[in-house]
Amino acid sequence: MVTGTPLRVVFFGTPAFAVPTLDALIASAHPVVVVVTQPDRRRGRGQRVLDSAVKARAVAAGIPVLQPPSLTAADFLDQLAALHPDLGVVAAYGKILTERLLQIPRLGMINVHASLLPRYRGAAPIHRAVAAGEPETGVTIMRVVKALDAGPMIAAARRPIGPDDTSEQVEHDLARLGAALLVDVVDRLARGPVTETPQDDRLATYAPRLAKDDGVIDWSQSARRVHDLIRGMRPWPNACSYLAGTRLILLRSAVDETTHDVAPGTVIAATPDGLQVATGRGTLVVRELQAEGRRPMAVREFLAGHRLVAGDHFTAAP
Repeated sequence: MVTGTPLRVVFFGTPAFAVPTLDALIASAHPVVVVVTQPDRRRGRGQRVLDSAVKARAVAAGIPVLQPPSLTAADFLDQLAALHPDLGVVAAYGKILTERLLQIPRLGMINVHASLLPRYRGAAPIHRAVAAGEPETGVTIMRVVKALDAGPMIAAARRPIGPDDTSEQVEHDLARLGAALLVDVVDRLARGPVTETPQDDRLATYAPRLAKDDGVIDWSQSARRVHDLIRGMRPWPNACSYLAGTRLILLRSAVDETTHDVAPGTVIAATPDGLQVATGRGTLVVRELQAEGRRPMAVREFLAGHRLVAGDHFTAAP
């Protein structure tokens, strides 16, 4: 419950992850005076210019939207300063904020970051944590400073990562967890100063932006590592491998600890219940996959239209 004066908030965000935080602010006592989001981009197969998820939500709520091509543009900075914001809130905006920008809100800026800092600083903390097989992640509300995700921490909340959870599932939960935590922090800031705990830089790890090649499967890894990659690369770039020169996206899998004395990537058995594929340690059971340009299929359906037999071999390249 807010007992201080409501804060005038400028919101920076772009993808769907940021929408629950924007929604929570809209429902709070703190007015969102403007939303800043990245310029419209071409998306999808048709390459149509589409609004970002945050822009669409802001427009629907009647909140003014700014989409500066450059964060150093004088007209943009002047527009923002003229609003006399008390606080900036950042959730997956997608660009590093400048020192000049950080100085505009009276109380500075805070960020909703999808990891338990100082681990997994960077652009892809959820995907990297799931792909690494981490048993737990969370969200951290931190003060934004010029260094990447290195500001002092104000609050954190944890979420276990189940052995079969995908990045999509974890992101969905963290977006909502972070939204509630963020509004609580804004309420506290409205009442006065809050405790800010410096990060231990010695414990920091980095979660770089994903590239398409990050999804290529290395079958010499253990079945558990390959399984973690498959669930961590959802929904993009997706884990993939090649069979007879055809790129296949692997969407759902399970781990069998049985080890076979064959080369990693070799198909041990192709049954309607799953493709059993040898790895560097253990067997990966593929449950769902997708041929490039086709829809996802359960293995049973895939085998009805594709001939696969024991001895076929998955490779990292065509």
